[in-house]
Amino acid sequence: MMAPARAAALIVALGATQAYAADIGYLAPPGAPAKEFPSPQRPVAQIVSPSRSAEEHRDSLNEAGEIARLLELKPGMTVGDIGAGSGYHTVRLSPLVGSTGSVVAEDVTRNYLIELAKRTERLKLTNVKFALGEPHDPRLPASSLDAAILVHMYHEIAQPYAFLYNLAPALKPGAWVGIVDLERPTSEHGTPIELLRCELSAVGYREIATHQLAGDGGYLAVFSPPEEAGRKSPRDIVACGDRAGTR
Repeated sequence: MMAPARAAALIVALGATQAYAADIGYLAPPGAPAKEFPSPQRPVAQIVSPSRSAEEHRDSLNEAGEIARLLELKPGMTVGDIGAGSGYHTVRLSPLVGSTGSVVAEDVTRNYLIELAKRTERLKLTNVKFALGEPHDPRLPASSLDAAILVHMYHEIAQPYAFLYNLAPALKPGAWVGIVDLERPTSEHGTPIELLRCELSAVGYREIATHQLAGDGGYLAVFSPPEEAGRKSPRDIVACGDRAGTR
């Protein structure tokens, strides 16, 4: 039989989890449906963990600092942490953007967001919002982000063309998208840079710069989103083939 104190603690924890779950949902109406877009012509990696590697290791490489510096993230900005997972970047971006800015932690896995909400409460981070997304749509409000980062998760997006198309309206004029990944096949949890360039270009994104991060951090590719007036129709998007991504 379970001890009364332990049973009471479990009831409290369950109630807290249910409360967090009730606060986490879609922040915007659905965008264009997945069926209107081509599917990727390469493997999609499975989501296996909310974190890429130990945070201490990532801190030793100054991963968060380098990305923030290269993307020129500043106080007052609203930054989307797309595929936030356990929140490595969310909790580091929060103090950077400050009380006049905010971080939108987006993920398609609800339980990751629930755990991240608990983490931000423990850390007393009050400028973080949570957004449940779909594999083809981040479900973010129009013109809400000054920048978006997708860190070591692009290869896990099941419908990349639809996702990128539906992400674009959430970006303010002049916003940048920073994608961090490894130069390896998508089946091995990376994205060859030429494949990444092709897929983003297919949706109308324009490459600004590419940077090599320290250690095993991979690359940071920076893109500007397509302007609303010049955005392609979903039926005009042609999927990229990639031999490197299918090995």
